[in-house]
Amino acid sequence: MSSGCWVAYEKPNYAGYQYMLHKGEYPDYQRWAGFNDCIRSCRMVPPYNGNYRMKIFERSDFGGQNLELMEDCPDLHERFHTRDISSVNVMEGYWMLHEHPNYRGRQYFLRPGEYRRHSEWGSSSPTIGSLRRNRSSFFEVQY
Repeated sequence: MSSGCWVAYEKPNYAGYQYMLHKGEYPDYQRWAGFNDCIRSCRMVPPYNGNYRMKIFERSDFGGQNLELMEDCPDLHERFHTRDISSVNVMEGYWMLHEHPNYRGRQYFLRPGEYRRHSEWGSSSPTIGSLRRNRSSFFEVQY
């Protein structure tokens, strides 16, 4: 990858496993923490230098316990006392949810908007272990 930041998807039409790829070389799928070597669609993550803000909810349709976040969270259970996140409202910025603590496991890219159930961000389960901001300073964009 020569520049920018991209989300690669295992299946066509932005479906399946998601992988955040930054500038660099990826000689095999393990280098991007892939589960296999299939990439069938991808989209560029636009540069963003604004604020970050999202609200997570334990139940679908923005129900139950909730927490507003503006910073990375390496262990969601420690901060929120649950790993089940069933809906999300991303108010500002681009975020990456991770299946396990410390940014491991399956990844789910979220852009600003409302996600009323976990299936809307491509997950078959509400289990989330960590989340972080996708900050433009982590990658270089060449024009």
